[in-house]
Order: sequence, then C-alpha cells, then structure tokens
Amino acid sequence: MTRLLRICAAWLCMTAFLPATAQPSGSPVAQPDVRLLANQPYGPDPRQRMDVYLPPKMQQGAPMLVMVHGGAWMFGDKAAASVVDRKVEHWVREQGFILVSVSYRFVPQVDVMQQAQDVARAVATAQANAPSWGGDAGRIVLMGHSAGAHLAALVSASPSIARQQGARPWLGTVALDSAALDTAELMQRRHMPFYDRVFGGDPAFWRSVSPTDALASGAPPMLLVCSTQRRDGSCAQARQFAARIAATGGRAEVAPEDLSHAQINAELGLPGAYTTTVDAFVRSLLKASGRS
Repeated sequence: MTRLLRICAAWLCMTAFLPATAQPSGSPVAQPDVRLLANQPYGPDPRQRMDVYLPPKMQQGAPMLVMVHGGAWMFGDKAAASVVDRKVEHWVREQGFILVSVSYRFVPQVDVMQQAQDVARAVATAQANAPSWGGDAGRIVLMGHSAGAHLAALVSASPSIARQQGARPWLGTVALDSAALDTAELMQRRHMPFYDRVFGGDPAFWRSVSPTDALASGAPPMLLVCSTQRRDGSCAQARQFAARIAATGGRAEVAPEDLSHAQINAELGLPGAYTTTVDAFVRSLLKASGRS
C-alpha cells in the first residue's frame, strides 16, 4: 500500500479512491437476519470469489444485484463496509434482493481485460447458481464503483466479453462514478500517474479496454452515476458515453450527484434522492423484464 500511495501522490487520487476502498481486507461479516454465503468460488484463483447475501424472508425467484468493488484496479475488498453495508440494508433486507459482492484479480497479477473477464465469469457463475440461492438468473442487475464501474461498463459495452465467459445477458448496469469510460482519451491527456501502471503505454490496449471504444450494439441499459465534485471529467465522460450508447439504439441515463467519489459508493442505499434515482432505474429494468 505504501508504494501505491506514492504512485497516487496527487491529492485528487487520494481523495477519490482511498476512503471508499483502501480498507483492511478481511472476512465478510453477516448482518442480522441476512444469511451470508461467504467466498463462493467462480474460478481457481483465491481472488476469484463472491460473497452472497440472502434476504431474511427468502422467496424463490428473487432479483439479484451483482456488485463489483473499486480500488484503482490494484486493491480493494468485496467485504468493505462502503461496498456492502447500506446496499445490503436497502436491497437485501428491505426489498428481498440477493446481493452478490465480487472480488477479482488485481493489476499487476493480471491486466484490465483479464479483470473484465473475471467480472463476466462471476456473472456467469451467479446466473448458474441463482436457482440454488433462491434467485432469478433472468433478473440480474450489474453494479460497480470506481474501477469496478469501469469493469462493469466494459463487459456491458462489449457483450462478447461476457459471452466468452459463459454469461448470458443481464437486465442492466449501474456504473458508480468512473472517470475511465473513455480510457484512450484519458490516457492521451494529463492524468494521474497510477493510470500508467494500470493501463500501460499501448494505445491499442487502451482502446480494447475502453468502454467507449469497445461499445457494440446489444449493450444492456446503463445508469451512469457521476460526481459533480470531481475535477477529472467523470460527468463529461458519462454524458459522452451515454450519447454513444443512444446512437447505437441503446438506453443510457446519466445521474450527476453532488457527492464525493467515496460518498457515491458508501451512501447508496440511504434514504434520499440519490437512492431513489437508482431504485427507479432498477425497478424500470425489472418491469421491462415482465417479472417485476
């Protein structure tokens, strides 16, 4: 972590990433009335694991929320309080969803495309296991924050990544404040040094892992939440990406929020307009599926 902090010496990087994600790694903690299936494998690597939170009053066919944590593609914890606590309270305990919190391999063990493949493989495993958990594989919403938002957006923009890992289409995706939706553009302008470690120096690779450049027809509906407090173009990228999705005939909504990067993750699930906006998008997906 000390080395990472030196790489992320800029104040923006410190405030944008560390409060939400740089928490001690540990075992997931079951919450009252919520059943926890901890560290379910979706691959052979120790980081290819998921925590599954089941609602107190389990009914067959529950909708599912698959959450991908952030951490600058190099660290993070699927069990961090900012990742799961309020989402479990709001969606699992109050609404009867199943929450699947996913970990994945980190840079430099793997590259960003392999991380996206991990996310897709986790979705495929969640779909396969949904009936045994009491969930509905046809009612899955993918969500990610920060680096996890980029990975969720990438596998949504390029459905072939998901298909290659055995995943079937899901209802939609909620990307919580990514500033790497146009990765190639990001790398060609002034940027924080840690991005060089993550994305390297090959423009062809930048384009391959850029949701904007990888966008293909058939992408699921997306809600792009962005922080208006950031100065690195999160909302501008969200609007541009949404416009590209609309141009392909897809559906995309942008939700600018007057919250910090960390708050966009940690406060989702609290009563208020922000959670209401995300709820409305999720409900619209469930209604469109015909199984709301």
